Amino acid sequence: MSEKVVIITGSSRGIGAATAKLLARKGYSVCVNYRDKAEHANDVVEEIAKAGGKAIAVQANVANEQDVIRLFDESERALGPVTHLVNNAGILFTQSRLVDIDVERFNQVMTTNVTSCFLCCREAVKRMQKGRLVSGSIVNVSSAASRLGAPFEYIDYAASKGAMDALTKGLSLEVASEGIRVNSVRPGCIYTEMHADGGEPGRVERLSPMIPMKRGGTPEEVAEAIAWLLSDEASYVTGTFIDLAGGR
Repeated sequence: MSEKVVIITGSSRGIGAATAKLLARKGYSVCVNYRDKAEHANDVVEEIAKAGGKAIAVQANVANEQDVIRLFDESERALGPVTHLVNNAGILFTQSRLVDIDVERFNQVMTTNVTSCFLCCREAVKRMQKGRLVSGSIVNVSSAASRLGAPFEYIDYAASKGAMDALTKGLSLEVASEGIRVNSVRPGCIYTEMHADGGEPGRVERLSPMIPMKRGGTPEEVAEAIAWLLSDEASYVTGTFIDLAGGR
């Protein structure tokens, strides 16, 4: 059986970092991708190494085609053929009504969240199709916002995650017969730094009373779902979405 090698985009913090650490404990060789938080990415790699795992950090803007190709090349040189991919990179901006969102912001959200997913999926599938694998697995990190729409807050972000959902479903059907599985997780209110990016660090606490489970989720809880979807235990699962939103 070939060694498990995973690239996790945007994995210097939050859900991506939690997933990198969990997968390393499960025996994956991990490529920790980051755009500009080198210190945080190196901390993740160091923690994995101290626990006996294998990981590297690779800087790449995954919304850029040449950066994505370089990311995969560097990962393969250091760790071997990529067998698994987690598309986790994403951004959101300050809470806003749609009428106050300018086109530059909208396009940046779509490029960072959707184009990056497209480029990394395409590169992963190309390499998985070269005959070196009998199977491969991709998990795209979407959001409960794709179902809820995020009115008065992040309609642009929600729209980007809706596009990611459509990409997940379509690609899963295209490559199912080739042994490549494509699935998604849709986190809800998770304790990550992303809420501070949106201008409300305490957003999870504000929304917790409205969540059926009455609490926010942790990055580690999302990582467990990602790990399961990537694993052989989910070998008959493709085109599927796991919602991690406490019932919301």
